[in-house]
Amino acid sequence: MGWSWGFGLVALVGIAILVYVVIRLLSKNGGSDPSSTSTSTQPDLTSARKILDERFARGEVTAEQYRERIRVLGDGR
Repeated sequence: MGWSWGFGLVALVGIAILVYVVIRLLSKNGGSDPSSTSTSTQPDLTSARKILDERFARGEVTAEQYRERIRVLGDGR
């Protein structure tokens, strides 16, 4: 009779682990949107632009280099 509470506790922990694993698997997949994984592998052009702007402001790149790199990033300004 002393073991009955132990089996209930083990079952509860097992269910909690199962729920945790299912949630982790679904969150890694990004839900039902398959395009979310393909966009995360592409470089973030806005952050690249911010870095370039900061480097230009600090004087690490010349105006000519800045314009060329903006053109390469596809901004076209």
